[in-house]
Order: sequence, then structure tokens, then C-alpha cells
Amino acid sequence: MPPSVLLRRRQLVACLGVALLPGAVRAQAGFPDKPIQLVVPFGPGGIADITARTVAEVMGQRLGQPFVIDNRPSAGSIVASQAVAAARPDGHTLLLMSNAHAVSVALFNKLPYDPVKAFAPISTFGYFDLGFFVQAGGRFNSLKDVIAHAKANPGKLNVGTIAVGSTQHLAAKLFETVAGLDLLVVPYKASPAVLTALRAGEIDLAVEILAPMLPQVQAGAVKALAVSSDRRNPALPAAPTAIEAGVAGYEVASWNALAAPAGTPAAVIETLNKAVRDALDRPALRQKLVKLGMRPAASSPAEYAQLLDSEIRRWGAVIRAAKIEPE
Repeated sequence: MPPSVLLRRRQLVACLGVALLPGAVRAQAGFPDKPIQLVVPFGPGGIADITARTVAEVMGQRLGQPFVIDNRPSAGSIVASQAVAAARPDGHTLLLMSNAHAVSVALFNKLPYDPVKAFAPISTFGYFDLGFFVQAGGRFNSLKDVIAHAKANPGKLNVGTIAVGSTQHLAAKLFETVAGLDLLVVPYKASPAVLTALRAGEIDLAVEILAPMLPQVQAGAVKALAVSSDRRNPALPAAPTAIEAGVAGYEVASWNALAAPAGTPAAVIETLNKAVRDALDRPALRQKLVKLGMRPAASSPAEYAQLLDSEIRRWGAVIRAAKIEPE
């Protein structure tokens, strides 16, 4: 038999073999064949919800099926995560994950799921930098000024954040540790309360994500002294990083990512990953996300898995150092 004929026969057998694989893999050819439910562990109207809806709309256009956003807010993102962990692993039920999933491992004595084992990583959406903010026209003109004042007045510099265990709160505690300071970190219920306290002079410094603070910076009511990531944020290009401002080794960013229930076929994960990458490659979408204070960044599933693992270890150490008792 000529080699060319033998090769064609082997190719035919290989194709037939793929066609006869179990249903979970065969189904990839028609994926998605119905609307995709994206479960968001935060309430409607917040930065995570807006991000999810913005990216999902473009992904739906690429995949030919709409995304339906299902908001299920709860402490530690537990309710939404538990629902997705128990969902059928066919790619039609997805979870918006965030650094809250990494933090929850150390904040709760026992979670009803393992955030690493219960989900199949798809891709990151991007990163939300935090900022160090002060009153405009006040006594602090740089982060070095804040550090110098805090060192001269131990335990007296008030830093406002949202709730204990939030990224903002832990970022402030990490700043305290890395900079070698003794701060009075004051948690508030929500970002508007932090902003009100800052403008009223009740706190000296606010540690907050950029989105709610950008309009105040642009209006001249608040000044951004630095951003928390390892690179300058396009929404605040004049603000240095904390490292540039003198806090060596300080790097923090909140993040959002997409995941599916564990056991979702690899081909489905690949399809969804490509849809995320395509969406985030579109200039119009990237511009929308940058205006929200986000740095859009897709990843491979493996890269996202590595991020989650490193964040669990990192924030666990911060929580233990801050002596925050798990619930």
C-alpha cells in the first residue's frame, strides 16, 4: 500500500476516534448552544458587576450566545461560588472570581468548596489598582510625606478603608508592615463613606480602588499620591507607583477572572479563553475598562491558576500578620 494512502487512512481513523469520544468532549462542536449564565458574587452596579457585564457582552457577540448575569452577593463570595461549584460542568455556568476568593481561604474557618479544586480557571479579565489618596491642598504632597509623619507620630495617622478583610483593608495593613509604620486603620462600610471621611478631614489617608476616586481627583477635591501596582495606571499617569514613591517591595492589585466548574472539558475552556482574549483585544472595550480604573489583561488558564495560588499564600500571610480572626 502506498505511504500516502496509509497516511490518509490513519487520519480518517483518528477523526472517527474523536467523533466517538464521550459526550462531554463531543459537545464542544456545538458550544455554546444556549445562553451562558455568569454568576457574579457582587451586587448590581458595582465595579465588578459593570466589568462582568461589559466583557460578557462582547464575549457573547463572539460566541453567538448572550450572557445572563446572575448577581449573588454574599460575604466572601461564598453563595455565588457554591452555586457554580455545584453546576453542570458544560461551560454554560461560569463564575466571576476575584481576589476575594484568595482572601476567603484565610478569613473563614471552613469554606463549602475548595477555590482551587472546585473550579477550572479560564482567564483573568484584568487588574484594579488601588491608590493612596489625601485631601487636595492638605499637608501631604507625597507618600514620603505621609510616611515621615506616621513615623514621627506612631499610632496617630488615620487610614480609611472599607470593611475588615477587604482588599483595601489588607492593602493598608500590608503598607503598614512593609513601610514599618504604626497606623490607625479605620474600616468603613462602603467606599462613599471613606470618601466623605477623607474630605471632612476625619482620616488623613484613604486606601481605595481607583474607580470611585477618579471623579474626585479630576474635580480637584482629592489628590492621588501613588498607585499600588508595579506600574503606573493609564487612568492616573501622573501618580507614581508606591515603589517609585519609596515603599520598596509594595505591590497590590485587585483582580477579576473567569472560571467554570471543575471538570469542564478542556476544549470548552479553550473556546472561552479565546473569547476573553478576543474581547480584551478590542480597543473600544479596553478604553471602557481603563475608564473604570482597570488594567485589562487576559491570561492562559495556567497563568490564572498560578495567580490564584500565589494570592492565597500571600494574603493568608497578611491576614495572620494582622491578627485577623477567621470567622
